[in-house]
Amino acid sequence: MLLAGALAGCNRQTADPSRPEGARDFPKAFRPVSTVVSNEFSDEDQRDNLGEAKVVMDLAKIGSGTTVADIGAGEGYYTVRLAERVGTKGRVLAQDIDPGAIQRLGQRVERERLDNVSIKLGAVADPKLPANSFDRVFMVHMYHEVTEPYAFLWHLRPGLKPGGQVIVVDVDRPTDQHGIPPQLLFCEFGAVGFRLVEFVVKPELNGYYAAFEAVGERPAAKDIKPCNTAAGKTGT
Repeated sequence: MLLAGALAGCNRQTADPSRPEGARDFPKAFRPVSTVVSNEFSDEDQRDNLGEAKVVMDLAKIGSGTTVADIGAGEGYYTVRLAERVGTKGRVLAQDIDPGAIQRLGQRVERERLDNVSIKLGAVADPKLPANSFDRVFMVHMYHEVTEPYAFLWHLRPGLKPGGQVIVVDVDRPTDQHGIPPQLLFCEFGAVGFRLVEFVVKPELNGYYAAFEAVGERPAAKDIKPCNTAAGKTGT
């Protein structure tokens, strides 16, 4: 009994109270994280002039009836364009961890009468997606801001339908400079049981497009091996 008590005390001491409760069983990411400077990556007209959303949705094969989760939806640039693309037979879940952004996005959804869009407040370590619900999960210019990538991807994975994909659009530069090197991205996804199925670099994206599918069984938190830091185009 004394030994059990001592071990329990030891476990309590090693837990990091600064981390979200849902992440404490997972390895810590060995990389700096960009601060959130805005809920809007850049001007929407500028992005449309480049054809960004069309390129991403075409690559992801978004069509009528597709179900999509827009993680880190912010002001709703992708949400409203996805809603138009998936039509009345599809659904879009817009998620963000910023209550203010969620409120503003809700007002936009009501104003534009997007009946196929629902809105959800997520958490730092868990996007809180309903299970077996999405053909595609979008994370556009936001993955580098995820402070607990292993917990986040682990909790995200059950939200995919069979054959579903996670779509990441980001920039090849250090994670504390609002980007993530592709090799580090591949490693973090691979650690949680995802495989890369497509990687594309296009000027319209101001970066790259990567698509991942879940393979095999979801690993236990204790079996996930953290990745080394990477500095961008120059490597690790």
